[in-house]
Amino acid sequence: MSGNVSPDEPPLAAQVLGLLARRGQTVAVAESLTGGLLAAALTGIPGASRAFLGSVTAYATEAKRDVLGVDGAVLAERGPVDAEVARQLALGVQELLDADWGVATTGVAGPEPQDGKPVGTVHVAVSGPRTGGVVAQRLNLRGDRAAIRASSVRAALTLLRNELIVAREEQGGEGTAAGQDTEQNGEDGCLQP
Repeated sequence: MSGNVSPDEPPLAAQVLGLLARRGQTVAVAESLTGGLLAAALTGIPGASRAFLGSVTAYATEAKRDVLGVDGAVLAERGPVDAEVARQLALGVQELLDADWGVATTGVAGPEPQDGKPVGTVHVAVSGPRTGGVVAQRLNLRGDRAAIRASSVRAALTLLRNELIVAREEQGGEGTAAGQDTEQNGEDGCLQP
């Protein structure tokens, strides 16, 4: 599934919140490069409070470590723009806010590369109620800073929506294995299937 929505479909954030509400589940988000845009997309939907618990904008590396519990050794070795960091951010905010689901974004929006990672390198992750169920996705996005941040929000919401659908279809199955990574390339800020 792509992040594209037909004119007849509700916005992606509304789809996610609807899936969560129907299941009686909650979500919390940890954001770095998106700086609150993911939380804003969710809270922009009427009735979001039925499923959205809150967010942590952990922009500084120290906040990722000290507030959300990302392993300091991982941060020192790999830097903050990494799939494992995204996984730990998702798990950290899920635990901190006692949510059923955690979602995280970390990456380089530009205009300059960061820690040797090129502009447009983004990792999004979703942790769910399944035992060990954390999925991370690497994105290689193009566009300006605003486009990269907006595409990161769409990617995070799409990943969460897809995980909610998989979990619903499996109804308590193991689902996606812990640590699974996928990669997508984007052009001009759009995700390509």
